[in-house]
Amino acid sequence: MTPLDKPAAGGPDTGTGADGEAAGSRAVTEAALFEAFGGIRGLVETTAPGLIFIAIYTVNKDIHSAALTALGLSAVLGVFRLVRRDTVKHAFSGVFGVAFGVLFAMMTGNAKDFYLPGMLYTLGLALAYIVTSAAGVPLLGLVLGPVFKENLSWRTRNPGRKRAYTKASYAWGLILLVKCAILFPLYLWADTTQFGWVTMALKIPPFLLAVYLTWIFLAKAPPPINVIAEMEAAEQAEKDAGKEREQEKHVPGPLGEGPAEDASRALLADPAPDSGTGGSHRR
Repeated sequence: MTPLDKPAAGGPDTGTGADGEAAGSRAVTEAALFEAFGGIRGLVETTAPGLIFIAIYTVNKDIHSAALTALGLSAVLGVFRLVRRDTVKHAFSGVFGVAFGVLFAMMTGNAKDFYLPGMLYTLGLALAYIVTSAAGVPLLGLVLGPVFKENLSWRTRNPGRKRAYTKASYAWGLILLVKCAILFPLYLWADTTQFGWVTMALKIPPFLLAVYLTWIFLAKAPPPINVIAEMEAAEQAEKDAGKEREQEKHVPGPLGEGPAEDASRALLADPAPDSGTGGSHRR
């Protein structure tokens, strides 16, 4: 059973009516956000390698040792997730992100380029949030819909959730744009040590703010429509109907007559005609 399948803490006594429904919606939203974004461990995995990089580089000014140490730490964290059989996407996303940063920094010889891929990704993600929201298909709904087991039902069947996803996506986009507005000028004129520490300082707070606003918007929205459960119920109903039809074929009639008895009665009621006219004649 996944966190989304579990009832809210306290069971049915958590509340009745609107209060109970709101508590259940908040619990489901919290579980979905943790599953989608990796939780506390996901924050550590995305922050720790960058901290190690800037700490080592500040001490010895060696790009290679700082970059390889950060990559090694990211790989260890990824392997630890795999050993614990956690979500694979979280295990590999951090490793690939750090690997691209290491590649950029070692190719250019500029330690600040370790953070450049992440900055470009953040800018692209911010634009994606805003553009998809303006187009009526908010990116956050596409990401969280499968987690909530509602898929894309929010687009046509649940307008309240569509509005919540749109607001949350705009919030993510604007927060990430503000982060980019701070980092890109620093990338151009700040020294590597200053830039690295500011980059690490801006890792967690904007993320937590965006997650908090998402939680606020979705907790107040109507509950998701579990289309997965609907499809399973429809499949089960179809199977049950098929079984009933099979049983009806083999159930005897009111006089205990099955298919064989019906054939015998038809032969007796309509015997084959005689070969001669007027019946049989003796010679």
